[in-house]
Formats: sequence, structure tokens, C-alpha cells
Amino acid sequence: YALLEKAHMEQQAGKNPTLPLWLSPTQVRLCPVNDSFVPFAENVMDELEKENIRVDVDDRTESIGKKIRDAEIEWVPFIVVVGEKERESGKLAVRFRETGKVENMPVKDLARHVTEKTKKFPYKQLTLPRMLTKRPIFN
Repeated sequence: YALLEKAHMEQQAGKNPTLPLWLSPTQVRLCPVNDSFVPFAENVMDELEKENIRVDVDDRTESIGKKIRDAEIEWVPFIVVVGEKERESGKLAVRFRETGKVENMPVKDLARHVTEKTKKFPYKQLTLPRMLTKRPIFN
């Protein structure tokens, strides 16, 4: 209750409500621009999972705007858009839910950022399938 009350107060203050990073069911959501970037997103997901980060890939055939909006509705702390620019440069466009800012950073820097914020907290693996198309849909 206290965590939700704190999130409600953040929202009242004009901030994006958030859960503590270590407690967020999904810590990083990878959003490929189209289906051709899903394999690259899976490689990034594998790298992040090695660092004990809960990450999934939005492999649905939706627009990138809808994927980002859905991740924001689910309060995912880090949303990463994956496209040609990211594949070529090796840097990811990471959207921070807490601030709303987008920063370009290598996968290792994102992993380091998340692990530093969660290193003294318990860790449990993602309990849902890694690919959003494999998850049950509740309407």
C-alpha cells in the first residue's frame, strides 16, 4: 500500500509514478521498430539477462508509438527502441520513465546502471514469457 500511495503522490506532483526498480516486474522493455529487428533485440535481451535484469521484447506487430505507450502504461522503468541506428551504432535509445528523458548508451552501460540501482536487493527472474506475443491476453 505504501508503494502505491507514494506513486500516487508522485503523480499528483506531476511526475511519472514508478515502482522501485528492483520490484518492477519488467525492468527493461525492448521495442523493435519492426519485425526485422526482433533478432537483434533478442541478442540485447540475452546480454541483459546475463546481468540478472528482467527484460522482455515487444515483438507484436504494432506501431512503435503503441509499443512505447503500452510500456508506459505498464510502468516499465526503461523503454528501449531498437532500430537500424541502434544496430549500427551499438548504442541504445533508452527512455527513463522516472525523468521522461531519452539517452543513448551502450548495452553494457544500461546493464551497469540497472545493476547498480538493484545490487543490494533481492532478485527473481521474469515470471512471464520473454516475448510479449507469447503472453496471455486478459480482456
